Amino acid sequence: MTDLPATTQRKLGLVIDLDTCVGCHACAVNCKQWNTGGAAGPLPDHDPYGAQPSGVWFNRVHSYEAGDGAAGRTVHFPKSCLHCAKPDCVTVCPTGASYKREADGIVLVDMDKCIGCKLCSWACPYGAREFDEDEGVMKKCTLCVDRIYNQDLAPAERVPACVSTCPAGARHFGDLGDPLSDVSKLVAERGGFDLMPEMGYEPTNKYLPPRRATSAPSTCAKSAQPEGEIEGRLLKWLDRVLSR
Repeated sequence: MTDLPATTQRKLGLVIDLDTCVGCHACAVNCKQWNTGGAAGPLPDHDPYGAQPSGVWFNRVHSYEAGDGAAGRTVHFPKSCLHCAKPDCVTVCPTGASYKREADGIVLVDMDKCIGCKLCSWACPYGAREFDEDEGVMKKCTLCVDRIYNQDLAPAERVPACVSTCPAGARHFGDLGDPLSDVSKLVAERGGFDLMPEMGYEPTNKYLPPRRATSAPSTCAKSAQPEGEIEGRLLKWLDRVLSR
């Protein structure tokens, strides 16, 4: 094993296995639980059992039916902030509230500077920004910075809440700037890649593709919901992945 160059940039992020994810939403729920009392502050939920529930979720899981008949399959697709190398959410922020940390590449929001203008949410092609109606500010996945650097926790517990709770082991956390890290090796072995790379944002988080079915699906369709612009892009991207 050779030493890494001193100039290697840390890029902390997630690797998500679309072949392993079972769509249980444990990642989303544990994220909610941790951040309710953590650095991100309270996350609101309004009318949870009514006709128009709303709230802040840093991590969401979408389920798609891909293909038809025997060749079809259900793909569960977790989505959160991808901590891009070229984040437009940072570029468009008029107050500097959205910023990218040099030390580890994590994209964060300074709540004291945020004015809730939502420009960052319009700039994000992944739909990863959340507006907190109670506080009037934008929020997002922080990779649990208050957890991964917490010296009071055992080393094994210094991972994002979503990673710690995944029962299927579909979520992995580490330094994607280090080609010798476990997550980088996993990406290389399984052909992991960026979400919608044509957008040019160079997301740090990577996805591991579902393994090929007996007959490769040719189309994807989101069940029971109309496609918005972001959903449409996701479906086209997932269709390309499943057709490889």
